[in-house]
Amino acid sequence: MIIEILVPDLPESVSSATIAKWHKKTNETINRDEVIVDIETDKVVLEVAAPESGVLESILKKEGSVVFSKQLIAKLKPVNIINETDINQAEEISDIFQKKTLIENDTEVLNPSLRRLLSKHNLKPNVIEDKDITGKTTRKKIDSYLLDSNKLHSDKNSKNKQDSDFNMDNRYRRVPMTQLRKTIANRLLEAKNNTAMLTTFNEVNMKCIINLRKMYKEKFIESHGVHLGFMSFYVKSVVEALKCYPEINASINGEDIIYHNYFDVSIAVSTSRGLVTPVLKDCDMLSFSDIEKKIKKLASKASDAKLKIEDLVGGNFTITNGGVFGSLMSTPIINPPQSAILGIHKIQDRPMAVDGKVEVLPMMYVALSYDHRLIDGRESVGFLLKIKELLEEPVRLLLNI
Repeated sequence: MIIEILVPDLPESVSSATIAKWHKKTNETINRDEVIVDIETDKVVLEVAAPESGVLESILKKEGSVVFSKQLIAKLKPVNIINETDINQAEEISDIFQKKTLIENDTEVLNPSLRRLLSKHNLKPNVIEDKDITGKTTRKKIDSYLLDSNKLHSDKNSKNKQDSDFNMDNRYRRVPMTQLRKTIANRLLEAKNNTAMLTTFNEVNMKCIINLRKMYKEKFIESHGVHLGFMSFYVKSVVEALKCYPEINASINGEDIIYHNYFDVSIAVSTSRGLVTPVLKDCDMLSFSDIEKKIKKLASKASDAKLKIEDLVGGNFTITNGGVFGSLMSTPIINPPQSAILGIHKIQDRPMAVDGKVEVLPMMYVALSYDHRLIDGRESVGFLLKIKELLEEPVRLLLNI
C-alpha cells in the first residue's frame, strides 16, 4: 500500500504554506520518523516526517510551490512492500553506476602531489592525453594541459567580451519571496497604513543594572544555570509599566477597545528567514531566571526553525532590541493588532551633566511607538518615564514602587 504524504493541518489563521525544502529525492530510501520536507508558513516552518521506512516514490510539489492543508505532496512506498523485482532493479542500477565509475576513473596510480594538483583543477588522469613514453601522467604534461586550457578560455572570453559588456544577467538575481517575508511585508505595510503611529523617545542611565549584573553574575549562573541578561530587566519593567498604563496593553477591535488583564510580551527575534516574535506568556508570574530561560529557549527554537504556532500566538506588547546590531536609535513599527512597541538600543558611554558636573555614563535611548488612536501623549510619555525609572533604579522592581 502506497502511503500518501500530506501537508499537516494548518491553523485557522494560516490559509496556505510553501514547500521550503525537500530533504529527500525521488527513489531515495527513507527511515521512519526521518524528515522528508520542510513546509514554511507565515509563522513557522513545519517538518514533515516519514510515517514508515521506505522509498520516496514521487514528489508532486516542487520547492517554492504553494500548498494547502491536507494537500497531497508526495508518495512513499513502505519497505515491507518493496518486492524482489524492485531489489533486482536497484542492484542492476548499482552495477551500472559501478561500471560507469570504473570507466570514468583512471586506474593509474598517481603520487600524492599529482592527485592534489588534479583535484585542485577538477581534472581526471584520463583527460591528459599527451603522456610520456611510459604512458604515465606527469607534472609537466598536467601543466601543459592547464596552459592550453587557460589560453582557450582566454580567447573565448576575449571573443565574447563585447557581448558580455551588455549582459546584465550576472549583476543581479531574482528569487521569490518566502511566505514569511511576504507576511512581514504585508503586516508592516498594514501597520503604517491602518494606524496613527507616533514615536516618543527617552534615555536611560544603565549604570545600576550594569553594576548589578557584574556583582551577581557568577552567583546567578550557579543558582539558576543561565546568564543574567538585560532582557529580564526590560520585560519586568514593561510589565510594571503596563499595569500603570492599561491603555498600552489594550487593542482596538472594530469600534471597541479590548483591555487585556494578562501580560503576554512578544520578543522580536531576528533569524535567517526573517523577523519572528515569539511570545512570553504571563510575564507577571515569571521571575528573572524564568524570563532568561524562556527567552533563551525561544531564541534557540527560532534559530533552528523549531518554533510552533503556539509559540507565536498572542502577545499584547512587543519588545525589539536593535542594540544587539549596534543601533543607536530607531522608530520601531507596531506589531498589529497590538497598540505599542518598545525599542531598545545600544548602550553607549556619553558625557552627562550630573549635579552640575560632567560624568561619563552608560546611556541608552529607548523608543515607544504607539497607536495614537488609542494612546494619548500623556500615557505614552508616562509609560516611557516609568520604564526609565525602573531601569535606573531596579530595586523598585523588588519593592513594587
